[in-house]
Amino acid sequence: MNRLAAGCADSLVMFRRALRRTVRGRDTLLVSALLPILLMLLFVYVFGGAIQVGMPYLDYVLPGIVLLCTGFGASITATGVATDVRGAAVDRFRTLPIYRQALLAGHALEGVVRNLGVVAVVFLVAAALGFRTTAGLSGLLSAAGIVLLLVVAVTWIAVAMGLLARTPEAAGGFTYAIMFVPYVSSAFVRTETMPGWLRGFADNQPATPILGAVRGALTGAGGEVVPAVLWCVGLTAAGYVAAASLFARRVQG
Repeated sequence: MNRLAAGCADSLVMFRRALRRTVRGRDTLLVSALLPILLMLLFVYVFGGAIQVGMPYLDYVLPGIVLLCTGFGASITATGVATDVRGAAVDRFRTLPIYRQALLAGHALEGVVRNLGVVAVVFLVAAALGFRTTAGLSGLLSAAGIVLLLVVAVTWIAVAMGLLARTPEAAGGFTYAIMFVPYVSSAFVRTETMPGWLRGFADNQPATPILGAVRGALTGAGGEVVPAVLWCVGLTAAGYVAAASLFARRVQG
């Protein structure tokens, strides 16, 4: 128990360290918040009038913007991890009596907190644009839970990518691939409008069930929550295992 408490304390120290770095990089933080908002305005007011989805387009597209938002935030996390791992920080931490993976846990926790803050801003802007949810308390809690699981999953994948990349710049580039996933899903259009060969991929990749569950919860239309949760948990586990393995190799090397 004392070992667990010590590990949590070390992780919180690394969290505060990562958070201070983020606060100092205000330009990067501002851009990561503004880009999803600008994309939401673009889709709603430029493309929204031409896309028929059976509901107000803002209500439909909002979960997709949230996924893009986590993708932008993931690039910051991956870059921060790559900077520490490729620099001298890890070598200094190896000489200290701290929990070995506290560095990764700190980056992951900071990424989750930062992304959730940006997601909250996106929802506030959407409300100002006219978004109104018809879901009850259970629907709101369901949507919030899935968004939290999504953010955790994407953040751990970003941590793994930061460890895999050879340079911080490459780490940021790797995570931008996450932002292409929503475009081939139900994020912005219904998959029924896609060619058959593409629809098969769109329907069976992680983004579509996750976004469908969030959208259904927010609109009160319901949705299959279990597949979304399973995808999020599976992606989180894959990201964590990959990150732990890559970090162990780096520390031992």
